[in-house]
Amino acid sequence: MRPLRISAISFLNTAPLMWDFEHGATPEQHHPERMSPELRRDFEIAYTVPSRCAAALADGTADIGIIPAITYATIPDLVILPDAAIAAKDEVRSILLVSKTPIEDARTIATDTSSRSSVALLQILCRKFWGGHQRLEPMDPDLDSMLRACDAALLIGDPALRIPARQSGFHVYDLAAEWRRFTGKPFVFAFWAARLQALAEVREDLDVAAVFRNSRDRGLEPKNVAQIALAWASRTGIGKQEITTYLTRNIQYHLDPENLEGLQLFYRYAGECGAIATAPSLRFFGMTACEFVA
Repeated sequence: MRPLRISAISFLNTAPLMWDFEHGATPEQHHPERMSPELRRDFEIAYTVPSRCAAALADGTADIGIIPAITYATIPDLVILPDAAIAAKDEVRSILLVSKTPIEDARTIATDTSSRSSVALLQILCRKFWGGHQRLEPMDPDLDSMLRACDAALLIGDPALRIPARQSGFHVYDLAAEWRRFTGKPFVFAFWAARLQALAEVREDLDVAAVFRNSRDRGLEPKNVAQIALAWASRTGIGKQEITTYLTRNIQYHLDPENLEGLQLFYRYAGECGAIATAPSLRFFGMTACEFVA
């Protein structure tokens, strides 16, 4: 049996999900970028950008990837690995819209296109709740140049985390909080998805879903969150306490029933707004959606 090929991204918010794959599954094997021998037997990892994760699944060069939620609707024959996601119950802090005017008055929005789900969420908010007249303009994620060219700017990831919650002289909107305000639902940004054909080829005693759940659970242990915060503080210039708060309060790593409801509503609205052709059926590896909700 060949190893399953994982397409992964090295972002702060994926660090807890990747714990076992980057540190080993036991304390004595905590070496960054090295898997335990057991995991190395069954998996191999290639790091890339979010859009390429989805492309690798689509073209068959990867078997498992952490993909933006929106791309699940565009690739056939994928299944979702249960109960591991990147979601937000309310404020997410890393998906921010900075506007020179109240957003209802904005006409142009510069968008960082590194997260297709975030751009689709912005499209939905504009179309359904903010008047529908805003035009989105893809741009490189530099706030000053974005705001010189447009009325508002969408920032994603580390650049957004560096923006103060109350940016002086601007209106700042947390997109996950806005989604919650208008819909009453959490927002799911990404999750692990796999090619069903590839999962059928693994050894019978390998519980793929459990491997990814266990990695997430160990990554969220307080001592390991502290280690992640220390490593990423030096990479990003963001304080350790802010990173810890982000990983333990802003980001939610379970695809629980409430998050699943938010995901299904997102797909419905994305279909209505033309961001996807149609809302996809959710298929979970080893269970049906009904079983998962139960």
